[in-house]
This record gives sequence, C-alpha cells and structure tokens, in this order.
Amino acid sequence: MNSRRVVALVWIALAAACGARTGLLAPESEDASQPDVKHDVHDAVAEDVHEEDAQEEDVVFPDVPIISDCPDAGDTLVYVLGSQRELYSFYPPTLTFKSIGTIGCPTASNPNSMAVTRSGIAFTNFASGELFEVSTANAACKSTPYKANQLGWTTYGMGYSGNADGGETLYVSGFSSQGLGMIDTTSFTLVPVGQYQPNEQFPCELTGTGDGKLYGFCPFGSGAWFHEIDPQTAKILSSHQLSTGGKAFAWAFAFWGGDFWLFLNGNVTKYDPITQTETSMTQAPIQIVGAGVSTCAPL
Repeated sequence: MNSRRVVALVWIALAAACGARTGLLAPESEDASQPDVKHDVHDAVAEDVHEEDAQEEDVVFPDVPIISDCPDAGDTLVYVLGSQRELYSFYPPTLTFKSIGTIGCPTASNPNSMAVTRSGIAFTNFASGELFEVSTANAACKSTPYKANQLGWTTYGMGYSGNADGGETLYVSGFSSQGLGMIDTTSFTLVPVGQYQPNEQFPCELTGTGDGKLYGFCPFGSGAWFHEIDPQTAKILSSHQLSTGGKAFAWAFAFWGGDFWLFLNGNVTKYDPITQTETSMTQAPIQIVGAGVSTCAPL
C-alpha cells in the first residue's frame, strides 16, 4: 500500500472519530473507481460548521492530533486569499485552484495578507490591523488575542520560516520605519527585528522555507524586487529586480518546489531564482491579496 493510500485511510479513521484535520495535502489524481476521501471529509466538515454557526456564535475548529509534522512534501498546497475574502488552494504542479469557501471573519475591514502554519492554520492580517485565525480545511474564522496596531504596525506582509530546532516563526514586513518583525502566536505579541539593510520603503510580502530562509516580494514603482532576507538581522542578503511589478493593487508570494510563485493583479508568474527568469503561468480566479504555504513545502 503506497503512502498516499495510508494517509487517506488515516483520514477516514480520524474523520469518523472526531472530525477532519485542517487540510494541507493536494488531492489525489482523479479516479472514477475510488472515492474522493479528502474532499468528502472537507464537505462534511463544512456542513458541520454551517450547522454549528446557526446554533452558536463561537467557531469550532477541528481538534485532531497531527500525525506527522510534515506530510508528503510534494503534496503540500499553497493557500491564497482573495480581496473579497475567498479562500482557495493552489497546487503548483498542475496550476489547479480549488475553492474552499469564504472566510467570515468578524470585521468590516478587508483582508491584507496571510501566512500558513505546518498544521494548516492560516493567520490573516486585515486592513484594520486585526489578526484572525482561519482554517484552510473549511474557511472557518475566529478572532485571536492579538491587539491591533501594536507598535504602530497596522498592515504588513507575512510569511513563515523554519527554525533550527524544527519549529517555525511567523515573520512580518512593515513600512520603512518598521522593517522586519515577528509575531509570537502564543502570546500574540509583535517583536521588531530591525529595519532592512539597505532600507526598503514599502511593505514586502514574505515567504520562507523549512531550512530557515526568508524572502521578500516588493512590487512597487516601475518594477518589483525579489530579496533574500536574513531573518535574524533584517539584512538583505541578495536582490534581483523583477519585470513582474508596476501598479500593484493585489499581490502575494509563495515558495514551492524550488520556485517562487508571484500572484499579482490576478496573474500567476513562476520565478526561478537560479536562472532569474520569470514565466507567466496562468490566471487566478480571484484577485489574490494573501498567500501562505507550509514550511513543509518541497525545496
């Protein structure tokens, strides 16, 4: 029995016992003779959430032990958030977008950015400065204890990077006077790292890798910049000017499989950091303002 069948059977057992784990894996290839276990589980969870919402105000997230901190890396999904609160998954090898739902976060503000943990929980920053927790399995949303506008930071780019101890850190990128910071999602406090060296005037979207690297995508002015950033000091280690840029009103950024995926004004571009080439790949079904991917994604 191959590893994907084992994962599918474990999902069935867990779903029968206590609900579905937050989603991180790509769907199996379509096979008419086999049931779509992962999507059936997601649909069942979504129906349960709707029934619960009608009876109580609190959003209940699935609470199932994580069997593996990093499942099969090649099956890891990128999650993207639209300007109208639409949550989708994106699988780079097939360029497939799949709708998960619309996040119903309790705010009148618009979403600004997003980052995703290894367990499939998305933290989402809104234009009001609020920070919400979103399930990538069913788009359920709940408030966090995070106090908006800490240290004057309202909106910021977001991304996780792996730690040497096997954990991960949520990094945020603000304006020039703020630079790079990090948010502790246990205490929900924002801790500055320092201004970028050299300085970067505008907030950059961030993405990171499991081996501790951190990158920024900064689409402003006539073009855009791709930076590798030292997460400990905020020093910009290397830079490359991109042609993908210009007037940006919706943008995001994610690393997957050795390439960087740039979401800009509805266009999806793949950037190869080795050859420093940009390839237009497809059109997104939404205007993407936030993207997040687990640090389990393949390097």
